This record gives sequence, C-alpha cells and structure tokens, in this order.
Amino acid sequence: MGELLTLNNRVSGITDSGNRDHNEDNCLMLKIDDAYLLAVADGLGGHAAGDIASGIAVMKLEEFFKEQYSNEMDNEQIKDLLRDCHERIHDAIIQASVGDKQGMGTTLVSAFVKNNRAIIANTGDSRSTVVAAGTKFKTKDHSMVQKLLDRGMIDDETARYHPMSHIVTHSMGNEFDVDLYETTIDEGEILVLSSDGLHDHVDKSVIVKSVTYQKPSEIVRYLYNEALVTTTDNVTIVVYKP
Repeated sequence: MGELLTLNNRVSGITDSGNRDHNEDNCLMLKIDDAYLLAVADGLGGHAAGDIASGIAVMKLEEFFKEQYSNEMDNEQIKDLLRDCHERIHDAIIQASVGDKQGMGTTLVSAFVKNNRAIIANTGDSRSTVVAAGTKFKTKDHSMVQKLLDRGMIDDETARYHPMSHIVTHSMGNEFDVDLYETTIDEGEILVLSSDGLHDHVDKSVIVKSVTYQKPSEIVRYLYNEALVTTTDNVTIVVYKP
C-alpha cells in the first residue's frame, strides 16, 4: 500500500500502483492560506512515460497556481486561473515530449476549495465527486464511454465493464480540453478526487457508503481497500471533508 497522507485533518490521500507493477498516477494536496489546492493526475502512454507526464502536471499546477493566486480572487477569477494552469500544463507536457517520451500525456482533475466551496477543472477521465446520501455532483469524463452514455447507447453498469473504458478523448499533451465547475461541500458531505482505478472499478454505492466514516484518512483507506478487490489499474484518491 502506498503512503497514506493527511493534511490538517481535512484532507487525506493516497497514490499507489494498485494491481499493476508501476504507478503512473500522481496527486497534489496543498494548503494555501485558508484554502486547499487538490489534484489527481493519471499518466497515459505506458512506456511513453505516463508517470513523467502526471508528475509534470501536479508539479506545474502548484507552480503556476502559486505564481498568480491572490487571496482577493473571486470564484470567476479562480476559474480563469485553473483554466490557465491546465492550458500551460498541456503546453509544458508537449514541450517535454521528446525522444522516448514522445506521445506522453496525462489526465488532470484539480480543485480549489475555500469556505467549503470548490472550483474544479477537469481534463480527461480522472474525476471529482461530491458525495452525500448519494452522488450530489460529479465531473463529466472526457472518454469514449462517456460519449456512449451521453448518446444513450449504454447504461452506467455497462460502462463499468466496457472494452473501450480506457480510451480518453482529451488529455494533457494530446487533444486538449478543460471543463470548469463550481459546487459546494456541506457538512456531512465529502469531495473525492480519483483516478479511474477507483471510480471505474467500484460500484457507486461503495463511494456513497464511504461518507459514514468520520475521518478523511478512514474514508481513503476504505475506498482504497475496496478498489483493490476489483481494480486492474493504479489507484489514486484524495478526499476533502468539511
């Protein structure tokens, strides 16, 4: 099991190879003033250095965000900042994609949380979910399976086992796009950022059940152990609890 990290008893996370030999995921948990910057990145390309791409994503997110962030920023300005960070990270990965790293890429879901309100940016099929008694909010994956869901060609259960579940339609370093969201995390709710090693391999009811645990570290440990039973991928989970 990878190292379980905890930040101020509000945030906990883990990134681990899961049931694979090599971990291409990375995560970020950072406190900035009275707020948190959180992220999960899932490297793409296997031998084309997916782990390097995801590492660049979280490292550059911290660097670029700190460069421009001000405590005076409103929510729209934070959205613009996260969008700019994702665009600059995409450019940085393209510049680093030389030699045996040609074609590398990564997903990135990032969240800025302040006063229990989250501004979220997403590129790829890593995911951010707000969980209460059910799923209150989730980002929409940039994936082939999501396109099939949107067209009504498959249902949620079929999506979990679909043979094209690994096909990402947008990522850093390849065909780029970013979606921006805003949501709240109220008392009794949690914000979960995850790579597809969790949310593509465990039932939604498992993620919903995790809110019954009191501490973020307990939630992360529970979700990680549940994912290991069925996942064929790396597993990365970051949890924020008000």
